[in-house]
Amino acid sequence: MTSHSILLTAGGTGGHLFPAQALADELVRRGHVVDLATDERVGALGDDFPARKVHLIASATVKGRSPLGLARTGWRLLRGTWQARGILKTTRPDVVVGFGGYPTFPPMFAAFLSKVPSVLHEANAVMGRANRMLASRVDAIATSFPLTGDGASGHEGKLVQTGNPVREAVIAAAKVDYVRPEADGPFRLLVFGGSQGARFFSDAVPPALALMEPEVRARLRVVQQCRPEDLEQVRAAYDRLEVRCELAPFFSDMADRIAGAHLVVCRSGASSVSELAAIGRPAVLVPLPHALDNDQGRNAEVLAEAGGAWPVAQSELQPGRLTALLTELMGAPDRLATAAAAARSAGRPDAVLRLADLVEHIAGGGRVADFSQGRSRNGESNGDAS
Repeated sequence: MTSHSILLTAGGTGGHLFPAQALADELVRRGHVVDLATDERVGALGDDFPARKVHLIASATVKGRSPLGLARTGWRLLRGTWQARGILKTTRPDVVVGFGGYPTFPPMFAAFLSKVPSVLHEANAVMGRANRMLASRVDAIATSFPLTGDGASGHEGKLVQTGNPVREAVIAAAKVDYVRPEADGPFRLLVFGGSQGARFFSDAVPPALALMEPEVRARLRVVQQCRPEDLEQVRAAYDRLEVRCELAPFFSDMADRIAGAHLVVCRSGASSVSELAAIGRPAVLVPLPHALDNDQGRNAEVLAEAGGAWPVAQSELQPGRLTALLTELMGAPDRLATAAAAARSAGRPDAVLRLADLVEHIAGGGRVADFSQGRSRNGESNGDAS
């Protein structure tokens, strides 16, 4: 097998970096050399990334429409593109793979200017703004879900639905079967929301549990992600309710926590939905409100349409509504087990293999049309072009 030099580029947050890291692990296993281009937010997340080198580049997010703000953003993106062209000259990649977010724009646009083949991965069911700007300039677009909205228009010949790569820990957790809760036994509830969502759940979940009938609440075993500044407040609330809980700002074994849950309450970011589906666990999904493209809302709909989740808008999730929903589901073990199976049926734990196959194909000079009609290295279908 030919060894390729591959430049991955992703925004410096977990939602973008985790799929990129999953792909990097697989590409390195296959004997390829990987570099990463990202922004300064990467921090400690870059320490375990299997890259020959992590390159930091200038970037900016478009916020507002003031002339001065747009000029500053444009300047930083132009500066980042100049830096990225230098990285391309140094690393000489056979393909550049972008995972979304504005930090991917400079390397992907530099690849277009330098005539380097490129693959864009869209994690959400709605294509993000940065990816929409790049879509016409790339050779292939890998999607996690069937795309809705304007993003897919005009690019149908480039689309390949690979799924969203998940971490090795998630693939391992996907082998754990769902165990339905016993009628009067302990009920394991997992609550998490990422940096933007944990504050809402810290405020919303304890009051909902306070409204439960005591005998129902006594069954709960809560694992909840909280921001550091919210930990003591949430712990005190659960202590008053005599709810057994484990609270932390971060769980390094989140995949195992998902696998061990009877029910999950969380946001519907692409990574969360992909991990829930791969592992096969039922969830109450609360999309992050006010997103310009409603990407989390559409992600939640995808899992709900499969029968594996119950989406609820944040504006509608008053304590009484959440109390009623949790009480109903805690009393319906068969319904939960059916939802777990439905979630798993929508999962693609082999997404990283599909995406790696596509990246190798494009790096070797192949076309999307040939890949879509061909077979993977494992002799299985590569997936239909969407």
